Amino acid sequence: MPWEPRIFADEATGYGPVFEEEPQDLVYAEDNPDNRISMNCRVRANPPATIRWWLNNWEVKMLEQPDEYYSLVGGNLVITNPNKNKHSGKYVCVANNIYGTIISKEATVKFGYLDNFPPEEREPVLVKEGQGVVLLCDPPNRDPNDVKFHWLFNDYPNFIDMDRRRFISQSTGNLYIAMVEAEDVGNYSCFVSSPKIGKSVFSKPIPLVPQPQENPAKKYAADIKVKFPKTYALLAKNITLECFALGNPIPHIRWRKLDADLPPNYEVTMNGALLHLINVQYEDEGSYECEALNVKGKDWHRQWLYVEGPPEWASHINNTEKDVGSEHTMRCAGMGKPWPWIRWLKDGYSYGKGELQFSSLTFADSGMYQCVAENPWGTIYANAELRVIACAPTFEYNPVRKQLLGARNGRVVIECKPRAAPRPKFTWLKGKEKLANSTRYSVWIDGNLEIFNATNEDEGVYTCFAENDRGKANSTGTLTITDATRIIVAPSDVDILVGDSTLLPCTASYDPSLDLTFIWEVDSLLIDFATQGKHFELLLDRENSGDLLIRNALAKHSGRYSCTAQTVVDNITVIADVLVKGLPGPPGGVMVEETRDTSVKVIWTRGSEHGIPITQHVIQTRDYYALDPDDWKDAKTSPVFLDRFATAAEVVELFPYMLYEFRVIAINEMGPGEASWPSKKIRTWEAVPVVAPEDVGGFVGINGELTITWTPIQPQYYYGKKCGYVVAFKPHENYDWGWATVTDPETRRYVHRDLYITPATEIQVKVKAYNSKGEGPYSISSVVYAPEGVPSEQPLDVYARPVSSTEALVWWLPVYLQPPLQWVDGYQVRYWRKYDDNEAAAQRVLVGNGVNNTRLENMLPDSHYLIEVRAYNGVGLGPPSEHCEMFTRRPPPSRRLRVFKYVSWSGKWLYLSWDHIYNYWNESFIEGYKILYRQVGYRYGKLYTTGRHYIDFPMPETGDYIIEVRAHCEGGDGPVARVSIQGELAGAILTTQSLSLGSLLLFAMGSMAIDL
Repeated sequence: MPWEPRIFADEATGYGPVFEEEPQDLVYAEDNPDNRISMNCRVRANPPATIRWWLNNWEVKMLEQPDEYYSLVGGNLVITNPNKNKHSGKYVCVANNIYGTIISKEATVKFGYLDNFPPEEREPVLVKEGQGVVLLCDPPNRDPNDVKFHWLFNDYPNFIDMDRRRFISQSTGNLYIAMVEAEDVGNYSCFVSSPKIGKSVFSKPIPLVPQPQENPAKKYAADIKVKFPKTYALLAKNITLECFALGNPIPHIRWRKLDADLPPNYEVTMNGALLHLINVQYEDEGSYECEALNVKGKDWHRQWLYVEGPPEWASHINNTEKDVGSEHTMRCAGMGKPWPWIRWLKDGYSYGKGELQFSSLTFADSGMYQCVAENPWGTIYANAELRVIACAPTFEYNPVRKQLLGARNGRVVIECKPRAAPRPKFTWLKGKEKLANSTRYSVWIDGNLEIFNATNEDEGVYTCFAENDRGKANSTGTLTITDATRIIVAPSDVDILVGDSTLLPCTASYDPSLDLTFIWEVDSLLIDFATQGKHFELLLDRENSGDLLIRNALAKHSGRYSCTAQTVVDNITVIADVLVKGLPGPPGGVMVEETRDTSVKVIWTRGSEHGIPITQHVIQTRDYYALDPDDWKDAKTSPVFLDRFATAAEVVELFPYMLYEFRVIAINEMGPGEASWPSKKIRTWEAVPVVAPEDVGGFVGINGELTITWTPIQPQYYYGKKCGYVVAFKPHENYDWGWATVTDPETRRYVHRDLYITPATEIQVKVKAYNSKGEGPYSISSVVYAPEGVPSEQPLDVYARPVSSTEALVWWLPVYLQPPLQWVDGYQVRYWRKYDDNEAAAQRVLVGNGVNNTRLENMLPDSHYLIEVRAYNGVGLGPPSEHCEMFTRRPPPSRRLRVFKYVSWSGKWLYLSWDHIYNYWNESFIEGYKILYRQVGYRYGKLYTTGRHYIDFPMPETGDYIIEVRAHCEGGDGPVARVSIQGELAGAILTTQSLSLGSLLLFAMGSMAIDL
């Protein structure tokens, strides 16, 4: 029998074939100068495998035809002077050794070609200027079909670049010109290139002759000519949809997905003609629509995109070793779309479908098995060896234990696990007495012996005999009976409050010849006293006891506690329930349903009450523009009050088209509990804007430039995609409004040039927001005057005072002029150092006409400044005010504070002190100190001010904190000294220095000096 050498235990040291490299699909160019094809196949096996090749289900007979085209290099198949008629098709690599045979996945060899275009001349195309035209490529026959299309204009290599007006379809190769212009006259050639075979061809030129059109050219509606077909995309691949329209004016193309937003990873290029979907997922499947529109009309095209995927393994087979005569099932499962079907191969031959079941394995079942999953998009193989073994029983690796222990009145199991195949028959002897199944003894099917209610009489020598058709063996051990372990003091159920402590006693009696260990669990989870020592302590101070001390209990410590007293022989467990009453636990499973423009439905599951009934629930929201991770706000809900049993509510008064996440908090009589995990982020639906821009105004400059200004609406009021502004304006006496669109929602101004605006013209302006859903309301109309000249009066009573060493405030009396001949658009404030700066390089600040004060920044300390104010309008600057003189303050001390830190013996308080800094003659006097206490990663915290040189804080229980200390002066704040507090009892990693005498008197001992 050829399989015998590999089925006997230690003798089977080899393994079957394993593919390390399999052949891949290949395209061979018919005019390839290399004149050879190489199909790779690399196999690992012991003993080495024999490699054979099959073509179209026929074996390639290389040894029988040594002078033919084929040769074998290693395991690779080399084809010399390949011929399309003989060598194209599907190749398979077959690997075989004494353990079995496997076949590779199929690899297809194609002979690629790209024919030339026909030699006939192309007919000229006549088209009127302003109309659209399609130039047909009519590409030649080719294989593979994956080619790139370009178009040449007049001469090579003058390739046409695609833009809004011209588009080349990579599906048909045609050139589309949306609106023909006079400069389009010329010769056009279609250029086709095949990257896989490295060949390109181009057609005979097509003359394009634009014909003159009446002036002005006739306009016509958008007409879609490039329409993407029903498309199948593969999972995790990229796909491109084409859409292009003719029209005059040139149409604008928009994409959308019906009943859903476009996928998050989409990209629109070529001025809207191409929609790229990157890394396509199953949820991207659906109906897609492209819309082309211009002022004359619109057209649309809609088609379905299907997303499917090649097979993938959900579970597959692995190498397995089984006893002869045993049962065995082989199964594998694949995923894909369409769902893949499963078939089996054994040693290269078909072996059934579904799952393989063996009721009694024989040596003939040994071999190499392959599970094959396939659908229209691909085929995958999973390979494994099934080895059926047989051997005589042996206790060499797992003998019966020589010394066996059992507890009195308990259950004793003596293991007997020899290595044997097939499974042996088991016999047990106590001394010379053969044991049979009874009320005292039971021999398990796997050979173990079980003794019930053990007594001292059960002590003795036990021998296990194992025998099968290959041989027999035995192993012996001696059983000793000990006293049973018992719990004599057990814990009882207890209720405590959060922060309290309690003791759970546990005392046991046991056999004195053994060692006793106590194990505590809570809700079946082992308590690790090394890592959970903050709240749990095992007390072993009483004899035969292992009491559990729960210290500073938290709500999460509620549960079922078990104490197990254990020896090497037996164990016993007792349980007690501990209920820690406190704040409610976090609700779970927060999800969002029924999303609308201003409302959503939030659902959740109730959290733990922790012994005190919940009184209400609160829903909180955080939107995209939250400045801080903890910037959560209470949401308005329907119903308004969410009671103890609420698990769903509608959240109302949300912003449309806003990214939100939600969380839920439960409240009881002790206060609000821990918040739930946030929901997945969702975006509300789009809606028409309802907020208009504010502060609409403007001015008329020279050459008739009308500048319209406004304050943009906040981003949360965009309410949709593609937000922008419609700017409307008209002279007061006109009936019709002129208008323009601004596509950037952050823009603050629009400039309209009108040479017919004359001085003293009153112009009305207004602005409204729009988005993809529609247009919002206009702002209140404002009046802008076209002044006759610059402001004629100067601002009066200019006054300034310093705020710090680098900032000042300045005021003035506004200039009042009578429109329309005189008008003030705002004020210019200039400031410079009187003796040190050039007036021409003065710093400038511009403010609106409704403002009569401003802040001056970036000034130099302890300097003499001159300040000047002028009114201005669109024509220019008015006369300057009288110069105002002021002095900035002296700067704060530049030295950093030396900060000292001390943690109290109890670890509950942190004390800080610092040395006083004396100001020099050219520095501001120190008025006090500012201390900012904030958590790491947060911008905000608590700010304290003091005139003393010390302060104390409670130590934080968790988290890392930073304390910033700085001196405060009339000239500003000095440099910052920082102290890092790393959680509870952890100090900052700072330089240790000796303490000053004042600090020693304050903190006594144990301080650390910190010099930052």
